[in-house]
Amino acid sequence: MSASLASTARCLVVGMIVALAVPVMTIAKPITPDFVELAKKLKPTVVNIRTTKNIKPRQHAHRPQLRQNPFNNFFDDFFGHYFDEMPQQRPHREQSLGTGFIISDEGYILTNNHVVNGADEVMVKLADGREFKGEIKGSDEKLDLALVKISEKEKLPVAELGDSDRLEVGEWVMAIGNPFGLAQTVTAGIVSAKGRVIGSGPYDDYIQTDASINPGNSGGPLFNVDGKVIGINTAIISGGQGIGFAIPINMAKDVVVQLRDKGKVTRGYLGIHFQPLTADLAKSFGLDTDKGALVASVEKDTPAEKAGLKAGDIILEYDGRPINEGNELPRYVAVTPVDKTVKLAIFRDGKRQEVAVTIARMKEGATLAGADSVIESQSIGIEVQELTRELASRMGIKDAKGLVVSEVKPGSPAEDAGISAGDMIIEFNGQRPDTLEQYNAVAARLKKGDVARLLLKRSDGAIYYVAVKID
Repeated sequence: MSASLASTARCLVVGMIVALAVPVMTIAKPITPDFVELAKKLKPTVVNIRTTKNIKPRQHAHRPQLRQNPFNNFFDDFFGHYFDEMPQQRPHREQSLGTGFIISDEGYILTNNHVVNGADEVMVKLADGREFKGEIKGSDEKLDLALVKISEKEKLPVAELGDSDRLEVGEWVMAIGNPFGLAQTVTAGIVSAKGRVIGSGPYDDYIQTDASINPGNSGGPLFNVDGKVIGINTAIISGGQGIGFAIPINMAKDVVVQLRDKGKVTRGYLGIHFQPLTADLAKSFGLDTDKGALVASVEKDTPAEKAGLKAGDIILEYDGRPINEGNELPRYVAVTPVDKTVKLAIFRDGKRQEVAVTIARMKEGATLAGADSVIESQSIGIEVQELTRELASRMGIKDAKGLVVSEVKPGSPAEDAGISAGDMIIEFNGQRPDTLEQYNAVAARLKKGDVARLLLKRSDGAIYYVAVKID
């Protein structure tokens, strides 16, 4: 073999070795679920719910009031009545439609509370066409869930409950329901987001999906690709395309047991008012993270007070679970068994501490005038006035002692922070100023770039912290 050929052969061998040694980057093709088989398997577990309510003649109108809708003024017509736009054959009876799914072969059906709330009659229609009269066994208005029972001697097909905590954004999901009275409608999409807060109540934690959801889908199941229920379809945004919301099934599991056994829900109670922690507030407390729940006030004779919690504490962990977002805290407390003692990791006075608290049962159920004695904090952008009896009476405030914000300068840091005229100042950088001299003493120590922390009380009684960066 010539030297030239030998050299060429060596190059080929070396090239092959290098090619074998370099890994080839490949992207797996997404596998579309077999929605045909999923639909065949799961449709028998989904039911249509028709409710009827008898209404008095004086209450009858084109759109009579049937239910207390927790999403009023936020959603338009999602929970509305399918028959509102149809001629009323029975002027004193109102009907509406919804969906549910069977969770027990004994005939227990889970749906939304707003689907059956206030109904005088509940009729349940199975996928095979059989119809039964349903009995409302219990309901939970706060989480918008209800448990309905039908009597059937034969065992019924059951929807298996999944684990919504393991759900990932981007996963395929499938909804089955009764939109606009179109029974057993199947739609599919993906999980668009998790942990959505839509202003429906203290336990907001919705799954967002682009699977088509319409009026009548309320109470229906949202399935994953394994055919397990991971959510209860509940709401849409009016005018939104592909924006639907479902209650995570894990939030419903404990509630269902209580509704079945007791007909109502008992929740844990801590006894604090809190607010989410912002980066500026965290900095003002000397904390290097904005994850946690800031205690704004502690109610008297509550588990929190007995455990020694106080305003200004930042709850970092609850029973071993980190508080990444403040709105997680009420959900954790709510599902805690009554009388259970849990440990809270808190940040207080610049250091991390642990507090043990025994959870109790949740109980059922301000223009200013006068320029005298006014001090202006230019750096913050507010004017502060001592509260007199006359001023307190004019503002409708019971307290006749303390300081009140009399004016907020437009475009100031205070306005940006959400401070309003009429807010009472409870604390200023950890101090409790009852007089203008005390307030001025704290304000005088502020420098440009500092973050001032105020604990305020609104005219409606709400207590909250704000952080104001000094210009």
